[in-house]
Amino acid sequence: MNIKRFFCGILALCLVFSAGCQSKTPKKPDYIVPTYDGSRTQDEVGFQFDMPKKGETIAVLNTTMGDIKMRLFEESAPIAVTNFKALVQSGYYDGVIFHRVIKDFMIQGGDPEGTGYGGESIWGKGFENEFNKNLLHFKGAVSMAHSSLPNSNGSQFFIVQGSKVTEEDLKSKGLDKVYSEKAKQLYYEHGGAFHLDGIVNSSGHTVFGHVFEGMDVVNKIAEVETDENDKPVQEVKIIKAYLTEY
Repeated sequence: MNIKRFFCGILALCLVFSAGCQSKTPKKPDYIVPTYDGSRTQDEVGFQFDMPKKGETIAVLNTTMGDIKMRLFEESAPIAVTNFKALVQSGYYDGVIFHRVIKDFMIQGGDPEGTGYGGESIWGKGFENEFNKNLLHFKGAVSMAHSSLPNSNGSQFFIVQGSKVTEEDLKSKGLDKVYSEKAKQLYYEHGGAFHLDGIVNSSGHTVFGHVFEGMDVVNKIAEVETDENDKPVQEVKIIKAYLTEY
């Protein structure tokens, strides 16, 4: 009887251990084929500045300089968001540094090697850009980094700190007729990096999120001393990245 109880106990422990292991193994999500120009083109430009709704899933980067909280636009950039969320849930970004920091432009991370040449998507291969005319590189935008080659999005991302944008900046590039009046006003008000937008640059970048709390942390990171390769002299690290409900 005691022997039977002993083996039953061992079996129960094995089942608990097995369940625990399975819960920590990220499930590889299905690859999502994007729709043309995103799938939320009915949203007016500027919706990325809206605060998250109650119960909405947000991403938090707990860094060595403070927390950065961001919305994720899964309907507008389904591939990029699915990839980012899965990597976050797997712990991929935990302990990863911001390897490239350029004041008045952006802070970039997501490469576990910390060189700017590493990292991969959850599918183990690169994926295409998802351009949406209503998601632009205003200050606070979270966007995919790539090598400018086709289908080269992986795990690296950047947050736009951005510089001031004037009417003359857009006119000098012949872009004053490309953007809507509202988009132009938002660039004048917030600043950003318009030259990265897919609507003006065929090798632009995919905006898939926006910082709604913690831009002061982004600004602090952007101020750190960097070397000749724009790498912070003192490491700035993502201690932990996680998803939570707002």
